[in-house]
Amino acid sequence: MQVLAFNGSPRKEWNTATLLKKALEGAESQASETELIHLYDLDYKGCHSCYSCKLKGGKSFGKCAVIDGLTPVLGKVIEADALIIGFPIYMGAVAGMAQSFLERLVYPLWDSENMGTLLKKRIPTGLICTMGAPVSRMKEMGLDGRVRTVEMMTGMAFGAVESIIVTDTYQYDDYSKYAHQPFVNPEEKAERHRTVFPQECEKAFEMGARLAASASEA
Repeated sequence: MQVLAFNGSPRKEWNTATLLKKALEGAESQASETELIHLYDLDYKGCHSCYSCKLKGGKSFGKCAVIDGLTPVLGKVIEADALIIGFPIYMGAVAGMAQSFLERLVYPLWDSENMGTLLKKRIPTGLICTMGAPVSRMKEMGLDGRVRTVEMMTGMAFGAVESIIVTDTYQYDDYSKYAHQPFVNPEEKAERHRTVFPQECEKAFEMGARLAASASEA
């Protein structure tokens, strides 16, 4: 069993990466082999809008035709038994490298004529989204809807998808050194990181275990 996780955050040791590592620990508890890939380590861009992946009879039908640093990773995905994709919300949208990855990964796999998937197998997939906004701000800005859109589109390609949305994350190790919004209370952020974030990590662990178990039953 192979479970792949993708870190769509530039940070390798902060909220998104920590949650992904916990999810992989959960997968490992089900005797899965795991790998964490940091997308910011790769040299690639988003969809080129060439439509080679949709050209009937074309050599790249159903797969991305662009050759760059993402190409071998996309090949790994097809061979994986489960996927976990983590990404932060930046400026009200999925962070750039994660969005580009999703464009290149998901769109070629859609069966556009039958509104299904071109994959020959179901790949259980988990999404982990982080954001500095609290729940109230998330709903006010419709950010949860952004995540649900990714969930829906990813589900069309891979089958069953589940999501974890982690809000009000602790963004700096010392808030006094950085400019931040006046409504942000650093002490409350720190307390939430100390008490609530470990619970989110446990949810990520459980997600990883569920995905691995589901993949083993497929």
